[in-house]
Amino acid sequence: MDMLTFSLEADSSVPLYEQLYLHIRQAIVDDTLTTGTKLPSKRKLGEFLDVSQTTVELAYAQLLAEGYIESLPRKGFYVLPQEELYVRRGSSVIEPLPVKKTYEFDLYPSQIDTTAFPFERWRRHLKQVVSEEHHDLLSLGSVQGDFVLRQEIATYLYHSRGVHCSPEQIVVGSGTDQLLPQLLELLPDTTTFGIEDPGYPLTRQLFAHQRRTFIPIPIDESGVRVDLVEQAAIDALYVTPAHQFPTGTILSVSRRQRLLNWASERQTYVIEDDYDSEFRYSGKPIPSLQSMDQNERVIYLSTFSKSLMPSLRIGYMVLPPPLLNRYRERYRHFTCSVPRFEQHTLAEFMATGDFEKHLNRMRKTYRRKLEIIIAAFKPYEPIVSITGASAGLHVVLSVQTTKSSEELKRLAEAASIRINAMTDYRINSSDTVPQLLFGFAALSEEVLPAAVSALMSCWNIEKGRDG
Repeated sequence: MDMLTFSLEADSSVPLYEQLYLHIRQAIVDDTLTTGTKLPSKRKLGEFLDVSQTTVELAYAQLLAEGYIESLPRKGFYVLPQEELYVRRGSSVIEPLPVKKTYEFDLYPSQIDTTAFPFERWRRHLKQVVSEEHHDLLSLGSVQGDFVLRQEIATYLYHSRGVHCSPEQIVVGSGTDQLLPQLLELLPDTTTFGIEDPGYPLTRQLFAHQRRTFIPIPIDESGVRVDLVEQAAIDALYVTPAHQFPTGTILSVSRRQRLLNWASERQTYVIEDDYDSEFRYSGKPIPSLQSMDQNERVIYLSTFSKSLMPSLRIGYMVLPPPLLNRYRERYRHFTCSVPRFEQHTLAEFMATGDFEKHLNRMRKTYRRKLEIIIAAFKPYEPIVSITGASAGLHVVLSVQTTKSSEELKRLAEAASIRINAMTDYRINSSDTVPQLLFGFAALSEEVLPAAVSALMSCWNIEKGRDG
């Protein structure tokens, strides 16, 4: 038994049987114990190593389970043959992820004010949901999301956006980046999509990842160019009509009607992304495109990323009945990607009115911030002008300067200011005047004037004239 002379440490945190198992396994891997070698009986090895038979039995049992040894009745334990692993020495390494840079002023347009979240109210609803009386939530739910949440979403959409739908038409998922690929799978592979230009980069990436053909459609001051939609060789259209991203324009009523007629005549679909419709600061809320649709041609998409928090990862889509039937057939073996406890917490948050109260508070908060930056930029007119200020969490700055958008971005970067240019969102179209997106949601009211001042300073823009 010389080959089984192992050193076992009684005071180790690793159990004795596991130490023995590891030693024997390594001996087999190293070919110290060759194929067909008979191992000592449990009694003999226990006596030899001064351990109990139970220790040896547990070690042998693990070796048996993993296929290193076999047990032959009335004969004992024998080492099984092991396939030699071919090792190819390569130089491949895992590249480290880039370190996220921090800025003195981060003006990225997709951020929210995280300091105003009602943690206490959310915690109260979560505590009510996570209780023994809800043990049923430990099981898998509907692929479309739990009915209680879909019911609350349907009620909210009707009252806030005029969306006509039943809870059965709603599909809950973990954001647009998960729902949109599912939606594309419901449409023919040959479908050519029209997308807004400029538009949200993630949308382009999702279409590209799905190997879907898309054609950029230009935007003007009244929204997507529907006349070009009609002329383009497209079968469906993706739009953000209530607050176009990133320009902030609103699709006019006449264009909405014309677009719906186009979809009805072509018997195709318009995908309406209503990503931040909750935050409008002047006039009445713009009704959704879906609320005007009489022919079930609009697919409605939205999320809670802006209204609550991006990390919640809850979005939803409203499918017309023909697509709903197709969805249920294709995805009947799937499960909803949103945990049920989060679904029910959100449903309670909405049912008690806390969601509406939170939205009202955030509208006031964002309106105050918007007023602050409008006032802060006022002295720099007409060199800097603001558009897209009627809704959303960012405004568009048009800068009268000889510098390009990229030059302005580089100057801001050097001054520890993160800001995106309109050119970051364009495919074919270009800017005649440099335009940049000033995201104001994440900065405090006290910091916003300093951010404006720092931005103007790094661009060498003085009040009333361009330096």
